[in-house]
Amino acid sequence: MREALLYQKLAGSKVQCNTCQWRCKIAPGKSGVCSMYRNVDGVLHSLNYAEVSSIAVDPIEKKPLFHFHPGSRVFSMGTWGCNFHCRGCQNWQIACTDASAIERESRVIPAEDAVELAKREGCQGIAWTYNEPAVWFEYTLESAKLAKKHNLYTVYVTNGYLSQEALDMIGPYLDGYCVDVKGFSDELYRDLARIAHWRGILDMTERAMHKWGMHVEVVTNIMPSMNDDDEQLEGLATWIRERLSELTPWHVTRFYPQHEMQHIPPTPVSMLEHAYNIGKQAGLKFVYTGNVPGHNGENTVCYSCGHKVIGRVGYSIDIAGIKGSRCGFCGADLNIATTRGGT
Repeated sequence: MREALLYQKLAGSKVQCNTCQWRCKIAPGKSGVCSMYRNVDGVLHSLNYAEVSSIAVDPIEKKPLFHFHPGSRVFSMGTWGCNFHCRGCQNWQIACTDASAIERESRVIPAEDAVELAKREGCQGIAWTYNEPAVWFEYTLESAKLAKKHNLYTVYVTNGYLSQEALDMIGPYLDGYCVDVKGFSDELYRDLARIAHWRGILDMTERAMHKWGMHVEVVTNIMPSMNDDDEQLEGLATWIRERLSELTPWHVTRFYPQHEMQHIPPTPVSMLEHAYNIGKQAGLKFVYTGNVPGHNGENTVCYSCGHKVIGRVGYSIDIAGIKGSRCGFCGADLNIATTRGGT
């Protein structure tokens, strides 16, 4: 266990966790929504510090990040728990659990060892992914600081529900921010993730980009009859263009039945193509269809000259025409992050 960084003590030995936007008020002996922060005698502790559920060496495109160090390898790490309880969670075995999983199945990897493993595996960066990294905040912060010292890039694959305090604490050490925006309505977030105040996700995403200069890409898993209506898709695409940038990539990905949503069929490809067209009509320069290997919607095409600059089939890529962040054919800005942060 490790004492939490972001909490305040309340009367009666209660505490308020300020790591994410739930801001759980926790009585002694109890845990918050994520099950990974527990009040022990009036002191809030992180239960999963350095406790690893999943590790892999991945192509960065798997996150998915298409405009962030394309073709690089990233050391991916996950822990246990989540501050969302999504009915269709793709990683429910590690996310929808409590601290008992730590004792049964965890592997302890100190932050120093994680950085060394990443380097040994020939990775250019580290990503905290598979479950929500904010519930692992103390560990990811320490690891991000060390990664930057070793000239590795750093990535959060996140639901975006971390608090402003957490974002501002890790902001100087985080390079990439792949945020899952599940839809664009109160009803959707309540139904799918049991979240009422979801617009804070948008606020933190804007802050990640505009205050901290992170490279941001947005992912929306399109689920039939839930978030596939034009009103939500148009609202989301318009928000990306107006509040982030027309050059911000939007990934509309295919849903496959998981967890409590086995009754919902996989997303029809035509539905993804419709979402793609909505994004383009809203003025976004880069919209991608995901989880459909071989689809043309995986490729990066220059909006200015029409050349295919990065071809993709699944996680295999062919970099055909980029120079730094620009199109190698006409020089248009493609918003591709290729410079690693370090000290």
